[in-house]
Amino acid sequence: MDLTPSPEESALRAEVRAWLHENLPWEYGKGLPPRFDTLDEEVAFGREWQAKLAGGGWVGVTWPTEYGGRGLGPVEAYIITEELARARAPELVGRIGINLVGPTMLAHGTPEQKARWLDQILSAGEIWCQLFSEPGAGSDLASVRTRAEKVDGGWLLNGQKVWTSYAQFADWGVCLARTDPAVVKQKGISYLVVDMRSEGVEVRPLRQITDETEFNEVFFNDVFIPEDRILGPENNGWHVANSTLSHERGSNPRQLVIHAQLIDELLRLAQQEGVYDDHRIQQKLAEAFVEVRLFQLHNWRTISRLSKGLEPGPQGSMNKLWWSEMSKRMHDTVMAVLGSAAPLWRGASENPGDGTWQRSWLYYQASSIWAGTNEIQRNVIGEKVLGLPREPKPAARR
Repeated sequence: MDLTPSPEESALRAEVRAWLHENLPWEYGKGLPPRFDTLDEEVAFGREWQAKLAGGGWVGVTWPTEYGGRGLGPVEAYIITEELARARAPELVGRIGINLVGPTMLAHGTPEQKARWLDQILSAGEIWCQLFSEPGAGSDLASVRTRAEKVDGGWLLNGQKVWTSYAQFADWGVCLARTDPAVVKQKGISYLVVDMRSEGVEVRPLRQITDETEFNEVFFNDVFIPEDRILGPENNGWHVANSTLSHERGSNPRQLVIHAQLIDELLRLAQQEGVYDDHRIQQKLAEAFVEVRLFQLHNWRTISRLSKGLEPGPQGSMNKLWWSEMSKRMHDTVMAVLGSAAPLWRGASENPGDGTWQRSWLYYQASSIWAGTNEIQRNVIGEKVLGLPREPKPAARR
């Protein structure tokens, strides 16, 4: 891949940077997003910020122009995401809709579905959640037990989902449900759109180790799904879901920039705490720096594929596996640099960052779980990249 930016790419980077200088709610390059007292306040702020971004044309830029996008390519999308992260702009509150639902709907939705939902996805006028994982079907999504029984005019949905981000704020959700229990696991699943305000939908927030409640359990009790709220043909939801999952992996310029910024801040923290010259800490800092640069190369390789019109493919699992393990190792180094302050939390005296570092360490412990566990990523890499035989299934219990 030729990494020399074209005149058009350079102009785009300058354009988005100028827009951010003008529109960020804090001083570009110096300020930081506010720290909110509640998740409700954070989501309200996020809706306003995403609507402003969408008004400037910086959301869903790869989408066709007729659906509110710019019709740009993956390299341009990478540049824009990179600049937003560099400016420390908040992650999109409607990121499930933008990154997962929108591309899936563009690929599999009807014209009526696209006209109904895509515009509101861009502006965060409506927030979406992903109803895939279940207590007994997290990594093995094909084992979903949530059932959708055919009735006049649609389906009745019953079951449970878990680890659903922002479900308590979501207007809509995309749900994998079993519509034909008599066939092989993958072949009897449909991809349904659920109105999260429907009668029979119950959302229970889950308190996380970070003391936040971003994740939720969701229960369905005879929830009616009209027949026009299915993406793709009935019982073909596994194929549609793979479109969604492929967008969860691949390149990740936001995480790349975040970790590059973390390295800079970590080096300053090590100097501030007087451990920069400790040879054991130096080795950890050097490892973290090198790993971020390797992550950058992984990203460039994926962007090279996308720019040629190729799908991310199973190589996306390599990206996801790399950055999730890298982020955990980097945050272990953070704890080593903090030393005796590592166990402290917000409000404690003599705690650099007032708990920000500790919260980040706790948050990234889940990086090896979300978007497919690292064990699943290793299986994908082994089978689809290296051509190794499938992992044998455990013997059936007697």
